[in-house]
Order: sequence, then structure tokens, then C-alpha cells
Amino acid sequence: MTQIPTITEARRVASDRIETRVLFAGPEDGVPVIFVHGNLSAATWWEETMRRLPKGFRAIAPDLRAYGEADAGAKVDATRGVRDFSDDLAALMDTLGLEAAHMVGHSLGGAVLWQMLADHPGRVLSLTQVCPGAPQGFGGCKPDGTPCFPDNAGSGGGAVNADLIALMKAGDRGAETPNHLRNVLNAVVWKPPFVPKRIEEILTSALAQHLGDEDYPGDMTATENWPGVAPGKLGPVNALAPIHQADPLGFTKVGAQVPILWLRGAEDQVVADGSLFDLGTLGSVGAVPGWPGADVFPPQPMISQTEAALATYEAGGGRVERVVLDDCGHSPYLEKPEAFDAAFHGFLAGV
Repeated sequence: MTQIPTITEARRVASDRIETRVLFAGPEDGVPVIFVHGNLSAATWWEETMRRLPKGFRAIAPDLRAYGEADAGAKVDATRGVRDFSDDLAALMDTLGLEAAHMVGHSLGGAVLWQMLADHPGRVLSLTQVCPGAPQGFGGCKPDGTPCFPDNAGSGGGAVNADLIALMKAGDRGAETPNHLRNVLNAVVWKPPFVPKRIEEILTSALAQHLGDEDYPGDMTATENWPGVAPGKLGPVNALAPIHQADPLGFTKVGAQVPILWLRGAEDQVVADGSLFDLGTLGSVGAVPGWPGADVFPPQPMISQTEAALATYEAGGGRVERVVLDDCGHSPYLEKPEAFDAAFHGFLAGV
């Protein structure tokens, strides 16, 4: 397994569910803040953000199951949606002796935290969602979250670019084609021409994604429905498939009064109404042939879905703050650290 360079304290921590690498920063008796990374990522991405926390906070960031230096034998049961991840977080908190914590999620990590709030609301002091995946899941669904086809064709592992996977398996760090991971990150995960100062460490952590039919992209099912593949039952991408989200709005139904900060980049191309990773979007612009049309397979309105879910949360008494950073893509804490910290630290101070 590739060892990822760190600028924080790194420990291996074994809970009753999984052993993984966990990064720490700040005083051991500080108020805990748990950072949850996204897809093609690892705890490494949060390091500078962790070290910038205000005095009195303790930053904690694990490598999720199937990512980074997590136990390679621990697989994601995608039929549970993202519950393997949220249950892992609760188990980690038990091991660390934490009753509750502030929580911060990015992208897939945000999807995990919608589930965390639904299943473990008493353990969440506040929720900061940074460009989170929509509660309804990712890909192949209509505005209400209903899969476009009964088998949710067009979502899950089969929707991942096969050339990207091949280059990742080869450990290729180059930039010769648009499908090289370095170029994917620089083109869409943050807004060009921005490149993180620690791009080599960030790339290393992204290449540490566990690969294969049981991990990333996971397994898939052949189907007669467009585009010919449907989600399988293993791996983190399949875990995001709408068909595997048993109750997408569960976090709005538990009576939680946890304050939520929704912070995103105005030019995010990953989680968007018209995501460049959504086959409905790609089909609509002719990038994937055979698209059956918007009536059958519309682009997923991810921002609108999240807004509707948060409006429901507010109607039940929850408090939500919304911040949109201009000239910013999918990774505001890397791209706009000063603006991100102003919003995030102010939110923590007000909880």
C-alpha cells in the first residue's frame, strides 16, 4: 500500500469495524471536528484546513473504507448505500471516546454525513457540507430522486471512465491525456488555473484509492437500458447510486436541530445541475451516444435536490446557512482558504 506523506500527526486506529489511518491536529482536549473526504481522495486533502482551525478545536480526519491507507480487506456493501461509511465514523468515535463532534464533509463525504445525521443525530454537533453529494444519490435519477430506469442504469461503477481506471491501476502520474488523474483533478475538481501547492501529495492520496471490481469503480450489471450498465453491489461509487438510498430525506425526519452550513463553489462542475460526471448531462450534449432524451433520462439537478432537502429540514425547525463562493470550483477549502475559513470558523463560533 502506498504510504501518503502527511503534515499532521498520523495514527493507525482500529475500531470494531475497520482499521485505518487517522490524521490529528490541535490539542487533544479540544472540541472535536471530524473531516470526511470525498471520492478519489483521502484525509490528506484536509490537512491544511485542519491546522487552520481556531484555538480550542481538535481536528480528526480518517481515510474512509476503500480509500487511502484504510484496511484493504474492508469492502463497501453498496446495497446499504453509504451506511458502511457512516457506521464506520460512529465506530471510530466510540474508539476515540467521543460522544459527539462537529462534522465536515466534502463531496462523497457530504453524502456520508447526510446519512450520519439520519442514523446518528445525537453524535453531530454541527454539519458543514462542502459541495456535498445530493441526498438522493449520484447519477441516473429524476428530480425527485426516482431512478430513470428501475435498475438505475447510468449510475454506479459502470458510469466511471474506463481509461481513467486503467491509468490509475498503472499508477500513472502523468498529464498526457485528459483521462490522466492529474488532468481530471486540474480540470474539474478545482477551477483552472488553480493548482494546490501540495498537488503531488494530493495526487498520491488520490492514486491510493483502492481499485477493482470490489472497490473503485466497483462491479456493474449489464442492462438493455441506456447506456448499457447499471449499478453493482460493491464499492463506493455503487454506494452512491440512487437505487441504494433507502431514505434520502431521512435526516429531515429525525427531529434533529443540528445547525447546517452548506458551502459550495459557484462553478462546481462535479456536484451541479448539469454535472460533467452525470451521464444525463453528457448524453444531452452528445458526448455519450444514444441518449434517450430528457423525458427518460434528464440531467440530474443535484443543487436543486439539495436545496429542496434543506428547505424541508428548515421547515422542520432546522437551521441552515448557505454560502456560495464565486470563481470557485468543487474544492473551496483548497481553492479559497481565506473565504472558506471565514465562513466555516464563523459558523463554528455561532453554534
